[in-house]
Amino acid sequence: MRGAFRNALPKRTWPAWLAVALCVSGWASAQTAPTAAQPPPPISAQEIVEHADADERLAVAALQLATAPDPTAAMAIPLQKIADSVDTRSADFPVSRLQALPIMRLESLARHWTFDRRRFERWRNTFNDARSGYLADASLLAERRAAWDALDARQASQLPALSARITQVRQQLEQADTALSTVMTQQIALGQRANGLDVRLQQGQDRVTQAIERIDRQLLHIDAPPIWRAHAAPQEASRAGEVISSSLQIEADFAAAYTEETGAQRLLLNLLQLLMLPVLLWLSHVSRRAIGAGEMSPVAARVMSRPWSSWLLLCVAALLVIEQDAPLLIRQIAMMIALIPVLRLLPPGHRELLDVWPYVATILYLVASFGAIFMGSALVYRVFSLALALLALAATWWLLWRSRRRGHGLQGRLGRWLRGAAWFASGLLLVSVACNIAGNVSLAEMLLDGVIYSAYFGLVLYVMVNVVTTLLQLLLGRPGASRFRVAPEHAPPLVSWLFGLTVGAAMIGWGLYAMESFRILRPLYTLARRVLGHEFAIGDFSLSLGHILLFVVATVIAFWAAKATRLVLHEVADSRLKLQRGTANSVASLAYYGVLLLGLLGALSIAGFKTSQLALIFGALGVGIGFGLQNVVNNFVSGLILMFERPVQPGDVIDVGPTSGRVREIGLRATRIRTFDGADVIVPNGTLLSDRLTNWTLFDRSRRIEVPVGVAYGSDARQVAELLEATATQTPGIASTPPVSVLFSGFGASSLDFVVRAWTPDYDHFAELRSALHARIYEALAQAGIEIPFPQQDVHLHGGVRVDPRDDPDAKGNSQPS
Repeated sequence: MRGAFRNALPKRTWPAWLAVALCVSGWASAQTAPTAAQPPPPISAQEIVEHADADERLAVAALQLATAPDPTAAMAIPLQKIADSVDTRSADFPVSRLQALPIMRLESLARHWTFDRRRFERWRNTFNDARSGYLADASLLAERRAAWDALDARQASQLPALSARITQVRQQLEQADTALSTVMTQQIALGQRANGLDVRLQQGQDRVTQAIERIDRQLLHIDAPPIWRAHAAPQEASRAGEVISSSLQIEADFAAAYTEETGAQRLLLNLLQLLMLPVLLWLSHVSRRAIGAGEMSPVAARVMSRPWSSWLLLCVAALLVIEQDAPLLIRQIAMMIALIPVLRLLPPGHRELLDVWPYVATILYLVASFGAIFMGSALVYRVFSLALALLALAATWWLLWRSRRRGHGLQGRLGRWLRGAAWFASGLLLVSVACNIAGNVSLAEMLLDGVIYSAYFGLVLYVMVNVVTTLLQLLLGRPGASRFRVAPEHAPPLVSWLFGLTVGAAMIGWGLYAMESFRILRPLYTLARRVLGHEFAIGDFSLSLGHILLFVVATVIAFWAAKATRLVLHEVADSRLKLQRGTANSVASLAYYGVLLLGLLGALSIAGFKTSQLALIFGALGVGIGFGLQNVVNNFVSGLILMFERPVQPGDVIDVGPTSGRVREIGLRATRIRTFDGADVIVPNGTLLSDRLTNWTLFDRSRRIEVPVGVAYGSDARQVAELLEATATQTPGIASTPPVSVLFSGFGASSLDFVVRAWTPDYDHFAELRSALHARIYEALAQAGIEIPFPQQDVHLHGGVRVDPRDDPDAKGNSQPS
């Protein structure tokens, strides 16, 4: 709206308003200086009329805006919903009650406060956007009114015909200002309510955070009497049911509010889940023959033979990844839903490695999850935790004893890791039992929950990784699913890379979950924020460790994205699009460097570099180019020319200088050539354009073979030519077009010289074909009785003594001993 008002002003109004500004500034200077100011230049009647018309349109538009329905009026209802949620929690959980809540309930409350904070931030952003037009219009009206008020009264009196018009415009502007003020008063009141809610939100978050930090600080302190002296408070038994029902009601309200607020996100999740089901059913159907024939691995066969369990587990995984800020109740329900598919999808050979540990971990997780019903009584829940810790400790020791007795369980490196983890878990459980008995209940509960929850979550991730890797192999690695593959030859390394990425992501996820379960994620996160947020200032330039880390991560992601883009574009453009030869490589290379450049700029932006700092860097780079980087820039520009003109393409056989070989890769700076001896030669792109370049395969892969042949004097030249032509024509691999030609090239010192010229359409077998042609020509000449002469020399001796060979004892075989 404000832009429309400004565009409505006439373009020739700037002299008049400049005069008004000079008039106002002259009046202000007259208050401080005794010297008389120069009178302002007169404003023409035409300019006043133009301003009056423009401001009248402005006033009419502002009145229309003020009388239109206020978009912020409907925002009071969602604000009241957030306020009701905040007020309910503030009333139900005062500071005194927060100190008595278990850590699980505090974590749930922290999620609820964070959820309301995010709802409020979204509401405030929408509110500010909705009222920004009113603020801008009110500011513009104030400027116009001030401008008309500043108009010199004496000058207005000299234009009596315009006085009524000026008065009318002032009244219209005032009326529009009054109408907007009425609407903005309501908006200001709503904003004040939002400010009060913001304060209450911050106070509630701070109270819960302080309660959690207090529990974390007391982990190493005795917080209850020894168990043999503990006793239940008289009112605990009566209030147990009330506390449980109240907690469940609060969790249910949180889940309902979360579901209502995240409707679009939930719709996306549901669509993703629905799309996964037909894909899994189809893969299961097409894999039946391979499963029956034993062509699939046992793990893949188990996953594909049970598609519904795989789908249910993937749905749980999608929920945990997409809705990380979901209420704990929803996440716990999702983890419990995963129980059945996890047990059904365990690999067939898991007993040799894991024995019955998956079933033990599942049972312990179920028991621990239902332990929330005992939270109404501190003593009952403490006894329950002690019994569960003893049960988990006994089960862990029994599994270790069973594994050792069997003699073949937990073998190999993974088995040793699992055995070490089991002993470490048993040690933590033993410490939990001792702390529970001694009176350090918070530490005991933390260790117990950390061991059980992290063990079960590790089992879930183990099965999820098997399902995901099986799907990746089917979609990318198997011939039966080739339609899903972009590059068949790249499928094995791509599957291996994705498998490593999946395993790495699972390990990171398990580590974060374990740290959260053992109550060390929050303090580590706080410490990391302090360390990474510490800034080092050098003049106007500031940098932090967090910026450096973000830059490194963003740069790595940019390189990965650029490589993936080049691979996909190269394969798709080369195999599925009808493009000229070499175009796919040029498109893929340019896209690679384009994505890489954008990624690096994004990394610099994420790291906190400002535009002025980037301009300084590029300016310094320009100076460096001017002084010492001319060759780099020359090679860079030459690389662009090579990609657009394409005189050389990957796969071409070229000769450049003393180097001969096949082009492997064309980069922006240099080209890599693989010589026929197996060496990789890096040739700058500037050299390819400036030096003489011979490309043997630019337009086709044909190559002429030239074989010189010499026959003895006295041979029939016509017979030799016909024989050579027939032999070359009948040689496999020799092209019929152009035809073989035989030329009588001349008379040599000891032979009649011929040249056989033949063509082959396959340059790659040029050397083998020339060797075969030599051999067939030799055989043909030998069978025809045509002699291939060799150089001879006659030696004549003058002035020597003639010896009769019959007198030579060596001629008779009687050689003298040496």
